[in-house]
Amino acid sequence: MTPLFRPLLIGAIVVSTALTGCSTSDSARVYSKGQMRQVQTVELGTVISVTPVKMEGEANELVNLGGVALGGLAGSNIGKGTGAAAGAIVGAIAGGLATGSAQRSLGAKNAYEITVQLDRGSRTISIVQEADVVLQPGQRVRVLSGGGNDRVLPL
Repeated sequence: MTPLFRPLLIGAIVVSTALTGCSTSDSARVYSKGQMRQVQTVELGTVISVTPVKMEGEANELVNLGGVALGGLAGSNIGKGTGAAAGAIVGAIAGGLATGSAQRSLGAKNAYEITVQLDRGSRTISIVQEADVVLQPGQRVRVLSGGGNDRVLPL
């Protein structure tokens, strides 16, 4: 490993590790700054069903970059000359794929698929959201819609 490459690799790992915890919330009770002071349409309804599901975790691109770097470094130790270069390429691809897959499965959250019979117009809708709001079939709820951030909350 070249003397210049080692500090860059250590820096990438530190930054990747620090940013792993940075994520957005899919909670019905958490609003992003961009959702503040925005009009939401409110419809009332009754919960028909609540089905537990898993919500896939999100990949952090900097963590993926760290996986690519580590995979490339590990692969470069295979062979000499062009074999080392080929090993670095294969290792980088494998490291990036493995890191992305691990983040999606390890970062999975418990969620609910909530089916609601709306009072108005006899429409039935379904929304998936993080499983942090207790909802049960037969429960009266309000459905907030607007800006692509719909959510179901107890009435």
